[in-house]
Amino acid sequence: MKKTFLIIFCFLFMCNTLLADDKNDAKMMIKSKIDSAISVLQNEDLKKEESNEKIIGIVSPVFNFGLIAKLSMGKTNWQKLSSDNKKRFVDLFENRMKSSYLEKLNMYTNESINYGEPIQEGRKVQVPTELISKDNKINMIYKLYKSKGLWKIYDLEVEGVSVVKTYKTQFDEVLKKGTVENLMKELEKPESE
Repeated sequence: MKKTFLIIFCFLFMCNTLLADDKNDAKMMIKSKIDSAISVLQNEDLKKEESNEKIIGIVSPVFNFGLIAKLSMGKTNWQKLSSDNKKRFVDLFENRMKSSYLEKLNMYTNESINYGEPIQEGRKVQVPTELISKDNKINMIYKLYKSKGLWKIYDLEVEGVSVVKTYKTQFDEVLKKGTVENLMKELEKPESE
C-alpha cells in the first residue's frame, strides 16, 4: 500500500512539475519574441521596411493566423464559406493582423514590459503582460495552445478586450448588411479607412 501511494505521489509531483515547465515555456517564448522584435525596432541602422520585415519574420511563426481568422469569423459564418473563400479570407485576415501588429509595435517608445505568472487551463496557457510607460499601463493577455510541441497564439486581450471577439463583432456587422465579398473588400482596404 505504501509503495502504491509513493508511486502515485511521485507521478502527481512529476505531472505538476511538467505542467509548470510547460506554462513557463509559453511565457519564455512570448518574452523571447517580444525582446527580439524590440531589438529590431531599436536598431537604427535598419530602414522601416527592413525592420517591419524582420519583425514579421520573428512573430509570424507564433501566431496561428488560420485559427484566429476562423474564430473571428465565427463557426456559422465560417461553415458557409467555400474552401477558396476560406483560403482568401485567411490570407486577407493574416495581412490585416500583421499590418495592425506592426502599426502598434512601431509606436513602441522604450516602455518596460512585465510578464505575469502564466495561467494554465488544460492544454491552454494565458500569459499576462503589462506594457508600462511613465504615463500609462496597458494590460494584455496572450492566449496560447500547444500544437506539435510548439506554443501558438490564438487570441490576445488588450485591457480586457479580445482581439478575436472584436473582429468577430466587426465581421458579423458587415455580414448582416452585406455579403462575404463585401467583407473581403473591407479586409483589402487599409485598416485606417
